[in-house]
Amino acid sequence: YVDYRHSQDELENEILKRGFRGYERVATRSVTEQELTPIGWKPRPLTNIEYELSGLTIEGVKSLYKDYREMFAREKPDLVHLNTPPNIRLEVLEAAESAGVSAVIMEKPLAIQGEDYLAIKEFCQGSKVKVAINHQLHFHPRRFELQKIVEDGNLGEIRFITAGCGMNLAFQGTHALQAIGAFHPKGKPQRVFGQISGAGSETHRVDVCGTFPTMVVGNLEDTPQKHFAPGCAQAIIDFDDGVQALLQSGEISPKVGREAINTHKYVTVYGSKGHVRWTMWSWEVLVDGKSQGGTHEYWDEDILGQARMTEAMLDWIGDDRAVHPLCFDRAHLDFNIILAIYMSGLQHRMVDLPVEPELNLINKMRAALS
Repeated sequence: YVDYRHSQDELENEILKRGFRGYERVATRSVTEQELTPIGWKPRPLTNIEYELSGLTIEGVKSLYKDYREMFAREKPDLVHLNTPPNIRLEVLEAAESAGVSAVIMEKPLAIQGEDYLAIKEFCQGSKVKVAINHQLHFHPRRFELQKIVEDGNLGEIRFITAGCGMNLAFQGTHALQAIGAFHPKGKPQRVFGQISGAGSETHRVDVCGTFPTMVVGNLEDTPQKHFAPGCAQAIIDFDDGVQALLQSGEISPKVGREAINTHKYVTVYGSKGHVRWTMWSWEVLVDGKSQGGTHEYWDEDILGQARMTEAMLDWIGDDRAVHPLCFDRAHLDFNIILAIYMSGLQHRMVDLPVEPELNLINKMRAALS
C-alpha cells in the first residue's frame, strides 16, 4: 500500500501505535505511477515513450491525452467537465474558448479568493463559452422532489433555512450555500455576518463510492487540491424578503451522515406550514402535521444527479433560452457570499452583498487564524 501524502516516518509511527513490531516482505512487483494515484497526489506526466509502452486503456475511451489543449484541438468537444484544482481553472477556460468549445461544467469552488474570482467573472461575462458550476446535488432525484415541494408553496411562507457540511467552505460549503439558493431562488441576499476559525490541516477519512481512504484537508495550508478555506465557518445570511439562512461548515456543523467527514451535507427549510429536510442519506417532509420520510443511498442518487446536470447543459447548448440552473451568472453570486463571509470574519462586522472582495484574503486569514 502506497500513500504519497504521508512520509515513511509517519507510516512507521502509526504502525507502532497499533502494536505492530515489524513486517516481512512476501512479494514484490513493478507498478506504474498511474496505479499509485491516491487523492491529492498527481504523478508526473508520462514521456512519449513511457506512454506508448504503458498500454493504458479505459473501456469505452478511444483516446487518452497528456495535454488538454491537444484534446480540444483534435476532438473538438461540445462539452467539457473541468475537474482541476481551482488555481488553474481560468487557463483551461481560456483554452476552451479559443478551441471553440461550446460549454464547460466547472468543479467547485469556482475560485480561491477575490483575485481569481474577479478574473474568472470577467472572462465568463465576456466569453461565448457557456459555463456552469458542478453542484450536481441540485439534480439529485430526492432533493429535486423536495425543491419542487417548496417551489409549489406546500410549506406556506418560507421563514428560515439551515444548511451545512462536514468539510470546509471550499470543499463542501459552496454545495450547502447553493442548496440554500435552490430552495429559495427568488430571495436576494442582502448582507451576511460570518465567523471563521482554523488554519491548520486536518486528516480525515472520506467516503468515495463506498471506499474509505484517508485524506489530508489542508484548510489554509497548501495542498495539491488548493481548496483553501478556514477549517470551520458559520454565517447568517439576510434576504430581501425577510428570510434568514444559517450556513455551517466544518466542526461546528451537525453530524448528520456516517463516519466519513464528507458525508454530512444537509439542508432544512422551515415554512409556516411545516418543513422539508434533505441529507446525503435521508429525507423528511412535514406539512400540516403530516410527516413522511425515508432513506436513500447518496452514491445511487449522485450518478443520476451528475447525468441530469450534464443533460441540462446539453439542453442549454442547443437552446439559449434553456439556461442551466447552475450557470455562472447565478453561481458567482454564491462565491461572492463566501468572500463576504471571509471579510466579515476578519473584520467582525456585517457585510453588505454583493461585496467588492478584498485582495489577498487567504493570507490575511492565515495571519489572523494561525
